[in-house]
Amino acid sequence: MNSHSSTPIGAKRSLLPLLFFVALFLGTGLYLHSQDVAYAFYQLPGHVAIIPALMLAIWLHKAPLQQSIDVMIKGAGNSNIITMCIIYLLAGAFASVATATGGVDAAVNAGLSLVPAPWLLPGLFVIAALISTAMGTSMGTIGALAPIAVGLSNQADLEPALVAGVLLSGAMFGDNLSIISDTTIASTRTQGAQMADKFRENINIALPAALLTLLLYVVWAGDSAQVQTNAVNWTGVLPYAAILVLAVMGLNVFVVLLLGIVLAALQGAVFADYAIANLGKDIATGFANVQEIFLLAMLVSALSEFIKQQGGLQWIADNIQRIANKLQLAGNKAQQLAIAALAFISNLCIANNTVAIVLTGDVAKTLAQQHHITPRRSASLLDIFACISQGLVPYGAQALLLGASFGISPWQVVSQSYYCLLLLLVAVLVVLLRKTTTP
Repeated sequence: MNSHSSTPIGAKRSLLPLLFFVALFLGTGLYLHSQDVAYAFYQLPGHVAIIPALMLAIWLHKAPLQQSIDVMIKGAGNSNIITMCIIYLLAGAFASVATATGGVDAAVNAGLSLVPAPWLLPGLFVIAALISTAMGTSMGTIGALAPIAVGLSNQADLEPALVAGVLLSGAMFGDNLSIISDTTIASTRTQGAQMADKFRENINIALPAALLTLLLYVVWAGDSAQVQTNAVNWTGVLPYAAILVLAVMGLNVFVVLLLGIVLAALQGAVFADYAIANLGKDIATGFANVQEIFLLAMLVSALSEFIKQQGGLQWIADNIQRIANKLQLAGNKAQQLAIAALAFISNLCIANNTVAIVLTGDVAKTLAQQHHITPRRSASLLDIFACISQGLVPYGAQALLLGASFGISPWQVVSQSYYCLLLLLVAVLVVLLRKTTTP
């Protein structure tokens, strides 16, 4: 049957609330940016901007109000989304406790103490990459390293935009690769893939891109001033090392994060004068830190349920497949590129890689199942291309934070985001050149 004839009435119309959400979020950000408002794209938070879009979706649903509300609740209560949200809470708690117990400072100082002065650029990239892989958050990594990196760029007389680009590159490496990153959680849950399998799939693409980036920084590395570092608290690094090893071994992510919280607290109590009485408060702080992505993931899933029930997602999938089928590529390579394009373009609109993955997860899974693309491959493609896009948008949180920290334009930051550009090149080449796999 022709895909157009099988498209339900109202399928295209069901996409209007999503477009409204993007227009409201992006339009407000662009307007405020033109007015030189700091952090323009975060003045109207995504989880607030989506409320009018949900109201429009309910109105367009053309059903009794209670029935429409039931659809919304069904979407928000999707088991994958709730699982993801609980993992966000635990990841936020771990990051908060590790910070309070000196783990972040310990990891930063440990890395800096190992870097010879002339190798500052490649050294900073490696440190940012390792810390973001351990922490699972690019923003947390940038927040921890940016104040130090600003001082280092001044001390070593390095171009601020270049140093900011190095940090962004390293931070996006871990954001994409880490087992506890929210993008990993979102991509594996939506595609039904195992985290360890997705990690192995990703590393084959991310590592060559990282090595090329490192080579670039080594070539650029020159003589620079000696860098002063604080005394290293090696025990503070242990909780990060432990959760990284346990996660790679394939231990359940809930157990990994709970153990990480316990280890960070014990390490702090034994070696860093951390008051265990503060543990509950620090965990609550971690929960609060992830509430925006928690709420946004649930509300985007609620919006997606309307689109799914009215055939909007199927209409998107049909059109992407039609375009992909015109590409004369072997096996399912065209469909792999379609999944990649979905994630990349969605993130350009939303400037939040996790939300872009949640939003396109169902369509990507449909494409993957219909064209025998393994869940680990589709999860990897979603994560990689959403992260590439996030590392290249000047209105993303990462570029905005680095721009503010270094006192430069976010456009200058993303113009030096060499890892993301190389990752884009390597990822496309891998899809085109690698032998097609089937489940």
